[in-house]
Amino acid sequence: MSDSFLELRNLKKSFTSEEYVLQGINLQIDQGEFVTLLGASGCGKTTTLRIIAGLEQPDSGSVWLEGKDVTNLEPNQRDVNTVFQNYALFPHMNVADNIGYGLKIRKVPKADIKKKVKEMLELVQLEGFEKRKPAELSGGQKQRVAIARALANNPRVLLLDEPLGALDLQLRRTMQLELKRLQKKLGITFIYITHDQEEAINMSDRIVVMNQGQFEQIGTPDEIYNHPKTSYVATFVGNANILKGKVVEINGSYAQVQIGNDTVSVYTEEIVKVGEQLTLAVRSENILLDEAEMENVVEQNEAEGTGRHLYATVKEKNFAAGQLRVLLALSDGTELTASRFGMNANIQPGQQIKWYFDPRNAIVVDREFKTKEPADMSGGNQ
Repeated sequence: MSDSFLELRNLKKSFTSEEYVLQGINLQIDQGEFVTLLGASGCGKTTTLRIIAGLEQPDSGSVWLEGKDVTNLEPNQRDVNTVFQNYALFPHMNVADNIGYGLKIRKVPKADIKKKVKEMLELVQLEGFEKRKPAELSGGQKQRVAIARALANNPRVLLLDEPLGALDLQLRRTMQLELKRLQKKLGITFIYITHDQEEAINMSDRIVVMNQGQFEQIGTPDEIYNHPKTSYVATFVGNANILKGKVVEINGSYAQVQIGNDTVSVYTEEIVKVGEQLTLAVRSENILLDEAEMENVVEQNEAEGTGRHLYATVKEKNFAAGQLRVLLALSDGTELTASRFGMNANIQPGQQIKWYFDPRNAIVVDREFKTKEPADMSGGNQ
């Protein structure tokens, strides 16, 4: 028996006879965790949320909450509440009545409802808004009312279905901080779904990256961003270049990988073999363009056999959101993107330029791997 607070066991769901929306997913969530389901539209994240809420039934598999199988329970029989993207506020009710509606349905005494509504208004920082109707509120205020209404019932799990999607960028970032503050203060398990990688990274304890009804990778924001397991995760979360090449030499923990007409050095703790085809992910910010302040690092890497200059042609450059992005073409036609904060006017389309990356910033993806065994330090005979 699992001791997880919330557990999804081998959930499968299809809406047609030809295709599964969920293909046997499994997930364990601890009490008080902030877990985000991250993926493109149609990947199955909303279906997963609806199954947890009891709004959808799986074809097979089960949902367990605090050691109890809740798969067949009605939504109102689960200690779970949902916050939707469209707020779902009652337009004819004021803020106080909207927040207290669930308590009223449960026949909670009026005095207790009034007290709880006051607590919720203070929690979401909307004191003084009790008498306003939804039409008199901003988008951010409506979202806070929806969250307060969901929290008023003291749910064990709060499900949030892209709740910030309709807000402008600045307000969305403010609400990200507010939601995280609320979650930590209350200690409630949050399951949040979004297609916005920035939201997922900024808010989550763990991220579940979904793709075509399956979990590509589950991990902390650091693990997902800096140690992606698949090329899909590497490119969906952040900007990564995917390079394919063949191992031509191995020097300890460094593999020399031939990519087209060039050879790059890659640090890896995985077991790789000469002749093996590898797929590498290198973040665009880790592609360096012959910056003078990096020369000592490059010279040191070259002396150790762990790095080298490579050459490419600048195809395009653009500047957006404080970042310079440079599109490069290698001699075999492979394209990659380098990015950095700040403008560099010296880089021009058509220019031949040196590029390189730290061998530790190339991540091997899309393969099952075995970690190298640590060296035997005992000194004994084998």
